[in-house]
Order: sequence, then C-alpha cells, then structure tokens
Amino acid sequence: MARDAHSRLVGWLKVILPLSALAILSTLFLVARTVDPDAAIPYSDVEIAERLREPRMTAPTLAGVTRDGATITVTAAEARPAEEAGTSASSVRARLETPDGAHTALSAGQAQVDADGTTVTLDAGVLVSNSAGYEMKTTAMRLRLDTTEARSDGPVEGFGPPGRIEAGGMAVTEAPGAPGQYVLVFNGGVRLIYQPRNP
Repeated sequence: MARDAHSRLVGWLKVILPLSALAILSTLFLVARTVDPDAAIPYSDVEIAERLREPRMTAPTLAGVTRDGATITVTAAEARPAEEAGTSASSVRARLETPDGAHTALSAGQAQVDADGTTVTLDAGVLVSNSAGYEMKTTAMRLRLDTTEARSDGPVEGFGPPGRIEAGGMAVTEAPGAPGQYVLVFNGGVRLIYQPRNP
C-alpha cells in the first residue's frame, strides 16, 4: 500500500510540476514591460548627424605586447582620425608593465597615435608615476608600442625616493646590454635636491 501511495504521489508530481513551471513562465511574459524602440537610442538626430560628419570612438582602449614582453594599455575618453594621419585622442591614460614586474602609469590631456601605429605621443601636460616611487611631470612623452621605451620630449621635474629631481629628459627603457632588465634614466643635466625621509 505504501508503494501504491508513493506511485500516486509521483504521478501527481509529474503533472503538477510542469503545470507550475508553465504558470510561472506565462506570468513572467505577462508582467514584463514592453520595449520602446525610441527609448533604446541614446543619441538625438543632431548627434547622429554630427558623428557621421566627424567620426569618433568613445572610450577606446588599445592594448598590446612589445617584442621584449612588456604589456601596454592605452585608454582615452575619445579618439578620432587626426587631420594629417593617424589618430588623436583626449584624456589619455597609459600603463606600461615590464616583465620584471615594474610598472609606469602615464596620463595626459591628449595624445596622437602615428600612422604606422608604433608610437603614441602624449602631450598637453603629462604626469608619470613609476612603481619605483617616482612622480614626475613633463610637457610631452613618446611611448613606443613595438618595444619598451617611454621617453620625454623635454625637461622633467618631480619627486622620487632621493628627493626633488629636475632633468633635461627622462626615459623608461630596457637596460643596454642587459636584456630583461629595465631602468628609469634621467639625463640632460640632472639636478637633485636630496631630501632624506624621516625614519
């Protein structure tokens, strides 16, 4: 008799459970809101016409790996074709991570990617932050995309572990004659104001 009761229960569940599932699904479809096609378009006719007239990309990201294994990521608020060749971008941030674990972050008001896509020139005020503890600023920097090299186009100034630094130029690059080792180099008349840290 217990076996018969069990068989009846299983038989009822085979009917009740699928019917319950159908009822739940039909309720979801009935309650779901309809989609307004006009509301799904975030741009007005004027904005669409402007974008067709002046092509641009919003929040683009460029990422790659150099020949020596460093990773580079460049992001911007907006990018568009440059007047002469290549691409120009605004509100740019870049990050260079070398295989030895060090990293350098750069931010700039604008940047240009050259036509062959091997160099990004950051300008309109460039801030450089290095994992070794250096915080520098300069007017412009060139960041290579095919090999590890970030080099200033003019004087730099800022702070590092030794103190305040002023120099005619600065570069992050692979150490000459030492593959796999990366250095931050100041050159062009370096002035250091030593400021020892309190213990």
